[in-house]
Amino acid sequence: MIRVTLPAHLRKLARVDGEVKLEVEGEVTQQAVLDALENRYPMLCGTIRDQVTQKRRAFVRFFACGEDLSHEAPDALLPDAVAQGAEPFMIVGAIAGG
Repeated sequence: MIRVTLPAHLRKLARVDGEVKLEVEGEVTQQAVLDALENRYPMLCGTIRDQVTQKRRAFVRFFACGEDLSHEAPDALLPDAVAQGAEPFMIVGAIAGG
């Protein structure tokens, strides 16, 4: 079971409270987790990554085990602690401005 945390606005859109728990078939990668998330919560399609290019949206970041994974390849394996459900895969809304 993969644990995923979402920013408040996406939790509201998906109508969930707290963490989301997902089953991921095969290797646990960013792409596999996001595919499972969007399959279970189709209203999130296009909010985290572009629907055509599948690239991460500019103001969305990915973290796990204290590391920023935002610039990792989508097919790179996530840390074992995430794959085993010990640590969550965190999707965070980034902030910009001056």
